[in-house]
Amino acid sequence: MTQHNRDKRQQAERKQHQRERRRERHDARGRRRRVLYLSLSGIVAILLVGSFVVAELPIGTAGLPEQTPGTNQSVYVNDIGEKQDIMPSAEHLDGQLLQYNTTPPTSGDHWSAPSQCGFYTTQVSDEAIVHNLEHGHVILSYHLPDEADVDNLRQIHEDLAGSSNWLITRPYPALSEGEVALAAWGVLDTFDDIDEERIELFFETYKGNLFSPETRGFGQGIPCTTVTNTMAK
Repeated sequence: MTQHNRDKRQQAERKQHQRERRRERHDARGRRRRVLYLSLSGIVAILLVGSFVVAELPIGTAGLPEQTPGTNQSVYVNDIGEKQDIMPSAEHLDGQLLQYNTTPPTSGDHWSAPSQCGFYTTQVSDEAIVHNLEHGHVILSYHLPDEADVDNLRQIHEDLAGSSNWLITRPYPALSEGEVALAAWGVLDTFDDIDEERIELFFETYKGNLFSPETRGFGQGIPCTTVTNTMAK
């Protein structure tokens, strides 16, 4: 074999070697891209699944207390109060005295700060308690001139399981003397004198209800804070 032929053969071998190296580098880049693509796809899939899981979690997982039995009622129950027309808006209108379509109110615009749950012997404004109604609370209003009746109602309030998170009891002079009223969002029950069984049934049925758009959006009622409110007496 002549020198010229040997040179051509060596040159062809170098070119073949270079082609193989280029192919190896190309294949390696392809593998790295596939691995990266699969990794990113996996991350995206995990994030998507996680977002769906979070979306389905009840709001209690974000720090609210767990719901107690009888809460999350989303359907009005016949013969336990009467359904009322829901007012057309539920905006925060602080500092304004507002008009409502029922006495006491069962829906509508309200102030941005709800009242703390508890038993009150001083008046609590409608504009505040409507926000409580929006949170799934029950409002027990009373006009009882006899102090013994007030003490009896206080004991009933305190004996109701969950009252510290779901119940406001307050005096309400707009009622007739001796009258008591129970309200949830869009539900009202009024009667004369104290009827313990009727109060307990309404409260157990509608505490933590999902009647308002806000509670339906959360998937549960929004309980009162456990911090003691010095206004409640």
